[in-house]
Amino acid sequence: MEDQLIHIFRNTPFGRETLLESAYFCKTLHVEPVVYVPKTPKFLMYFEKDVVQVDLDQSYLVSPETAREHAAALVQSAGLEALFFEPKDFTASTLPDIPTHFDYMCCPRSIVDLSSKIGLGYIGPRVRRIVQNAPFPVYIPNPVFKEWKSLALLFGGSANAVEAVRLGRKMSQLSGYPLQVFTQLEGDSRSKYDQVVEESGLEDAFENWTIFDSGRFKENLYDVPHDALVIMGAYGHGLIRELAFGSKMELIQSVLPNSMIIVGPYCRV
Repeated sequence: MEDQLIHIFRNTPFGRETLLESAYFCKTLHVEPVVYVPKTPKFLMYFEKDVVQVDLDQSYLVSPETAREHAAALVQSAGLEALFFEPKDFTASTLPDIPTHFDYMCCPRSIVDLSSKIGLGYIGPRVRRIVQNAPFPVYIPNPVFKEWKSLALLFGGSANAVEAVRLGRKMSQLSGYPLQVFTQLEGDSRSKYDQVVEESGLEDAFENWTIFDSGRFKENLYDVPHDALVIMGAYGHGLIRELAFGSKMELIQSVLPNSMIIVGPYCRV
């Protein structure tokens, strides 16, 4: 059975761009797209450690009579067939349950807050909680569709960063796109990172490894290719400074316009 990505469809021009992003992701990585066309503005996800309620804005309920047709056509334009998810379980009559057995989930910023409050440098609290609890990687796409032709992994040395490396290597093998690793030392010695890489057994993923031992992280992010999918771990714990949601993640969001895929602490590649 192929891996599956769950996508919450919004029947608007921006929703079109986001689904095109997901369709490209699925085509490139041989993943099956599963589309959910919401009929209510809320849904629940029951994770092992938490229950997350997602409150959609009203744009997700626009023109329901054409939503399914539009979604199917967008996925077909990428040479794929969409599966449509219909909730079977409900916590309340207007509160469907979305299962958590998928392999990836697309979480655009607009899924968690009013669009007027969403900025490039902001990730909403619901997405944070999904990342923090999900057993799958979370895909945060560009607001406007753009193909990516390489993979850029931001490696901080944490346990979750190692899982992100596993994901990056898998995605590179599936897509045929090159994987480049970026590390900002920030006072830590190179030997600590080398030790983590050696102990992980993933040395082959570090053949193209850029290490910044000077300059500010914000400025060095300029070297991340504009057409790369950015991969990173969040909420990890390890020997070296972790890359967690907070100032570092918001910095990356405010500097890099790239689509991203994030590996949380309960994610298993």
